Parts: sequence; C-alpha cells; structure tokens
Amino acid sequence: MKFLSSLLSIILLFALPVKIRAQTDVQQSHAEIHDVVVAFLHTQTHTLPGQVTLKVEEIDRRIVRSACPTLEAFLPAGAPILGNSTVGVRCPVKNGWTLFVPVQITVSVDMLITSKPLAQGHVLQAEDLSRQKGELTQLGILTDPAEAIGKVLKNGIGAGQILRQDILRAPYAVIQGENVQLQVTATGLTIHSEGSALNSAAEGEAVQVKTSSGQVISGTARQGGIVEIRP
Repeated sequence: MKFLSSLLSIILLFALPVKIRAQTDVQQSHAEIHDVVVAFLHTQTHTLPGQVTLKVEEIDRRIVRSACPTLEAFLPAGAPILGNSTVGVRCPVKNGWTLFVPVQITVSVDMLITSKPLAQGHVLQAEDLSRQKGELTQLGILTDPAEAIGKVLKNGIGAGQILRQDILRAPYAVIQGENVQLQVTATGLTIHSEGSALNSAAEGEAVQVKTSSGQVISGTARQGGIVEIRP
C-alpha cells in the first residue's frame, strides 16, 4: 500500500507541469496582440507626413484571453488617430472576445505657417509661407507648399498661423453672375452656347447656369469660364 501511494505521488508530480503547460497553450499571447496593434498602426499612419512615433501600452498580465486563430485590429468609433487613443483587438470567432489597448501616436513635422497677415480671398504665394516644427494635433494641417500655393484664403489670417486644408479653397473657375461658355458634348459632337453662372465654383465643382432662354441647367466648372454639360 505504501508503495502504491508513493507511485501515485510521483505520477501526479510529473503530470502537474503538463497540465499547466496545456492551460498556458490555450491562452492568447500578449506579445501577439501587441504585434497586431503595431502593424495596424503602421498601416493607419504610413501616409502621414513627418516622423511617426508609436507607443503601445503593455497589457495587464492578469488579463487572460483564449488563443485565437486570427486576430483583427480596429479603431473604435470616435477614437483619434493622433495623440492618446485606443486600438481594439478582437477574435472574430464564435464566443470570441474583444480587448482594447491604449496607444499613443506622435507625429513630428515641419508645419506651414503664414509669414505675415493675409486678407480674406488672398491667393497664397511662396513668400506668404514659412515653416514651424511641431507635432500634429489634428489631420488636415499642411506641410507641403504645393498644397497651399495658388489656394485662396476663406478668411483673413494673422502672421504665424498654422495653415490647414479647411481654411483654404481652390480658386474659382466660374464666378457667380458672370457670363460663361456652355460646352455640350454628346456622341462626338460638341455644341457651344452661353449663359450666366448662378453660383461660383472651382475646377470640377458643380455649377448652375441660366441660359438665354431662361432655362436653368447644371454642369461642371472648367477653367476659363467654361461649363461642361453632359446629357
């Protein structure tokens, strides 16, 4: 009896580590989750200008999730892609799970700023621009002069102000109230006529035109005061 008891103890001693390893094998690796988050952030930020720095917070070791064959990362609704944010990771299988990982995305760039006060409607030139190193706090901040030169200010702006896409517009190709040339193209035949623009529009934007007969038609603004009409 004593021999059998000792033998049973030895069997249990060797079996215990095997059981622990089996439990560990079915747990999702935190390192794999981390790698999925990093890869996702690289995809989301690779088109941003400047130097991108990513920081992914360590997952609490007490958090245990079952091993997943395929992990999916996503940006939760309302989560910003700059600054302090959160990336979700889910296991898209039956009885799967979702985990949210805190991250920090920092982008250092040379931002475009105004070199002097500029009035509303001013067409930006190279001499109107300067640069200032800083961190992106929102999308739409301009860093390339080609994105600004030739654009028109929607409102007046002071010196040293950061230039953003939403404060600029393309120059108008068609001006409200001015006569325009209507160009109607159909089946290889082009017909020219005239009309009066009912709204201002930049190249490629929609514009309404009142013809000499009083009819109102819609077309696409083109440079040189031309409105393209396609039946």
